[in-house]
Amino acid sequence: MSVKAVREFHGKQLLARELNKLLPAGEHLDLRGCLVTPEVLDPTSASTWHKIQQDAPWLDDTKVVAKPDQLIKRRGKAGLLAVNKTFQEAKDWIVDRMCKEVTVDTVAGMLTHFLIEPFVGHEQKDEYYVCVQSNRYDDVIFFHHEGGVDVGDVDAKALRLVVPTDSEITEAQISQTLLASVPKDRQPRLARFIAALFQTYQHLHFSYLEINPLVMLNDGSIVPLDLAAKIDETAHFLVGQAWGNLDFPPPFGRAQHAEERKIADMDSKTGASLKLTILNDKGRVWTMVAGGGASVVYADTVADYGFSQELANYGEYSGAPTTEECFEYAKTILGLMCKYKHPDGKVLIIGGGIANFTDVAATFTGLIKALKAFQEEILAHNIQIWVRRAGPNYQEGLRLIKGAGQQLGLPIRVYGPETHISAVVPMALGLAEVLPEPDLNADPTSAATTRAVKATGGFQPPTRSVDKNQWEVVQHSNAGGKVAARAVAPTLGPETTCIVYGMQQRAVQGMMDFDFICKRKTPSVSAIVYPFSGNHYVKFYWGTDEVLLPVYTTLNEAMSKHSDVSVLVNFASFRSVFDTTVDAFAHADKIKTIALIAEGVPERQAKQLIKRAEDLGVAIIGPATVGGIKAGAFRIGNTGGMLDNIVMSALYRPGSVAYVSKSGGMSNELNNIISRSTNGVYEGVAIGGDRYPGSRFIDHIVKYQNNPEIKIIVLLGEVGGVDEYDVIEAKKNGEITKPLVAWCVGTCASCFSYEVQFGHAGAQARGNLETAAAKNAAMKAAGILVPDSFDKLPAVLQSVFEEMVASGDIIERPEPEVPKVPMDYTWAKKLGLVRKPANIISTISDDRADELQYCGIPISAVLSSDLGVGGTLGLLWFKRRLPSECARFIELVLMVTADHGPAVSGAHNTIVTARAGKDLVSSLVSGLLTIGPRFGGALDAAAQLFTKASDQGQTPSEFVKQMKKQNKLIMGIGHRIKSVTNPDKRVELVKDFAEKNFKDRTVLNFALGVEKITTSKKANLILNVDGAIAACFVDMLRSCGAFTREEADELIDFECLNGLFVLGRSIGFIGHFIDQKRLKQPLYRHPWEDISYIRSLDRGD
Repeated sequence: MSVKAVREFHGKQLLARELNKLLPAGEHLDLRGCLVTPEVLDPTSASTWHKIQQDAPWLDDTKVVAKPDQLIKRRGKAGLLAVNKTFQEAKDWIVDRMCKEVTVDTVAGMLTHFLIEPFVGHEQKDEYYVCVQSNRYDDVIFFHHEGGVDVGDVDAKALRLVVPTDSEITEAQISQTLLASVPKDRQPRLARFIAALFQTYQHLHFSYLEINPLVMLNDGSIVPLDLAAKIDETAHFLVGQAWGNLDFPPPFGRAQHAEERKIADMDSKTGASLKLTILNDKGRVWTMVAGGGASVVYADTVADYGFSQELANYGEYSGAPTTEECFEYAKTILGLMCKYKHPDGKVLIIGGGIANFTDVAATFTGLIKALKAFQEEILAHNIQIWVRRAGPNYQEGLRLIKGAGQQLGLPIRVYGPETHISAVVPMALGLAEVLPEPDLNADPTSAATTRAVKATGGFQPPTRSVDKNQWEVVQHSNAGGKVAARAVAPTLGPETTCIVYGMQQRAVQGMMDFDFICKRKTPSVSAIVYPFSGNHYVKFYWGTDEVLLPVYTTLNEAMSKHSDVSVLVNFASFRSVFDTTVDAFAHADKIKTIALIAEGVPERQAKQLIKRAEDLGVAIIGPATVGGIKAGAFRIGNTGGMLDNIVMSALYRPGSVAYVSKSGGMSNELNNIISRSTNGVYEGVAIGGDRYPGSRFIDHIVKYQNNPEIKIIVLLGEVGGVDEYDVIEAKKNGEITKPLVAWCVGTCASCFSYEVQFGHAGAQARGNLETAAAKNAAMKAAGILVPDSFDKLPAVLQSVFEEMVASGDIIERPEPEVPKVPMDYTWAKKLGLVRKPANIISTISDDRADELQYCGIPISAVLSSDLGVGGTLGLLWFKRRLPSECARFIELVLMVTADHGPAVSGAHNTIVTARAGKDLVSSLVSGLLTIGPRFGGALDAAAQLFTKASDQGQTPSEFVKQMKKQNKLIMGIGHRIKSVTNPDKRVELVKDFAEKNFKDRTVLNFALGVEKITTSKKANLILNVDGAIAACFVDMLRSCGAFTREEADELIDFECLNGLFVLGRSIGFIGHFIDQKRLKQPLYRHPWEDISYIRSLDRGD
């Protein structure tokens, strides 16, 4: 989710709808236009030329302009503009170019979308330039009284009206500040337009809107001729309805592949993050990377080593994707790799940072499944596979994929956190010595204090040069010059306590485990706020003991009970994080730090939170952050990952290095790099990947500068934004004197001729000044220690540390005892470390995999096989896939037993309970409890009686005589209403089905023989529906071939026949409940006249 460009057609339609609500009736915009797509080439489509002309009759008598609508700049200079044409001429012009490739400023792409709109004749003096752009603290309106293609440097020429966040503007301000060079008679109307435009800009969450030229004709009408706009896609939940069906096209020169659409569709249906951008489908180097920040680091490193033209894709799979999602993602990558052969073979780098909570082994299970599916193609295309992964269960994951490679004969090399994140890249490219693979049975925490990662070879990646023209700002920026005002930086310590908003039990347990191994006296979490349940307590572990944490429904109540809290860790979703944070500001006298974990927070809401927080003196970390950590003192949320990674990175005690990073996933990697290259982390913060983080690099770095315990500072920035320039200014003016090692990821962006959106919402340059290459060059020029690539950052950091140790600036302390790490039983069992007998055993279903299974069959296969209710029941009750006639018989039984009117005891009870105002479940249960020997519960008994007698060779006559002699009723025989002359149609249906479908009807024939004898004595002693079903069911089980005789008899003993009656009759009982509710029947009271009141007299009376 991020800021995305929209088509000119859609941008103008949005303006027309919204501006016309704000402007006086006589000043409404006339923005007629038609979007023409390749569908016009298909006469059977829904968007033919005839349909376009039919929907826009003005085309018949209006001169028009035609132009591509694909985010192409300078269309006029590229000859892609047809002006003052008839509709037929415009049509011919478009047809000549539709689906044809053209080159614009070295970018080649296919023309697929065109805009037709009325031609507006005007003079040069009628053209103006207007642009609105968002910055961290304000929105800026740029205006110039001369517009058009030759407007020149608008940064230098344009007048500016700066509108601080949460402020409003007036028409008078607009006229006074922007319109001085506009004729007086035009100023009022133009001011009203700009005011309405700005209001619309804010309301619809535009982040950039440029109109050039904006034409104002002599009659006062205003027409935006050319428009470029970007919208904050994350605001869809707020204004999606007002947007309508917006199209976010890919940059010109990069058509979207079917595989990209597939992954985008998967991404929209999952809580994980799945992204794929195909850069060069014939490329040699492919990546499959977990983590947004990590994915950029891998692309950068490939490009920095000179392989940018061979880099085939960019993307990520992260956020704990399921095994099936990993399989589909890997299958898509491998399918693309195997489309074209490369003479030198291909490389697949499966990488990622150190995961917080994703089970690496689980994701690799899906990957291995894909490797098996593509085994032959991988070998045929000479694909070398390099794996570097770390995080929960990574050793098992690496073992699994290494073992799969050996089994399949695939060339796979695996590495873990003993190498830094991108160390496999130069090895995979053949530029560095191949390091030995790790011992996957070793204890990873034993390396917690080991430093000095060996260099990956003598090859040095080329240094990226930045031309002077790269410093030119294409769009307006507030970067450079005076260091901007700073936000409050968070202060965390061993006594700091917090409240967690949201029922995030794993994160809370992780924080408390960190507290315990850091030897805190009390937990850092004081309470949880969860508005969707009443106040209660939740159990957590404190070491091996158990403690209770209170849960409140409101933050106000939590703060009233825990006044010592100074931190709020806010896990509210992107939909509610704004409101919950505003609520927290009411406690700004106590809450001094708020961490906003949610991704997808609209930029305008983030700006409002920043303003209020800075006004109140509250530090904000995030949005879109994993949090931060102060080694040995305090941990926010999931920062640092699981406990084994906390120990491996020595975060249980402070070191001498502090870092600030954009990426949360990369913060784990920095923990690892710093612990192996130096004496460890003192403090680290991930400020979040959005364009406007609550606190910035400079806020944290100044705090680090002022802390004598911190000796070295590390900054990890990225493409997009200008926050690094504040640090550069502080370094230049001497405000930062400590060694500062820094790198901005996203250097690969300059290798592409079109715009690429990287993993984070803010990872997109709005001008050359915001590119990673420009920022790295500027930092290096300012005296900041910038390596030639991220791959070299560990070596630079280690060199600085060793120099400071040698000079005595850093005095190394004895390493404390590595704390024992309590491990949850569930995780220990998953790792195969413990075992215990299960409390419950289940063999009929399994919900642990990606897909629910019934008796080993995935639910999708159950549905696609058309098993129906009867077949599903067979899987869950009998653990068999029954023949179709058996499944149909079960469904027949359910239908004929579904109801028998309101008079029977079960239905009557259900009705009475429903009329007493009880709920559905209570009413259903009251009816079910009447089922027994006298009502509906005779099926199992009838089956047992008829079967036993038949198996023993008794004749029906002998059986009847025996039952009479024992004075027992024959279950399944007799009916209160039905008789020989008034047969039960249900019995006839059951018998007829059995005769047509069952091979053997021994028990049914025996029961019919019994009926002949009993009905000769009394006409209503017929074989009733219970008896008929029971006899036929036994015959079905015994003759269908799915069961042995013993299994069939056992099922009868398990009361499955009564289960069928209960299941079927529940349908009717629920129907009676709904019927009574529908009829709004009052409380039932039995009538007096239907009760015999008998007065009992004492014998003495």
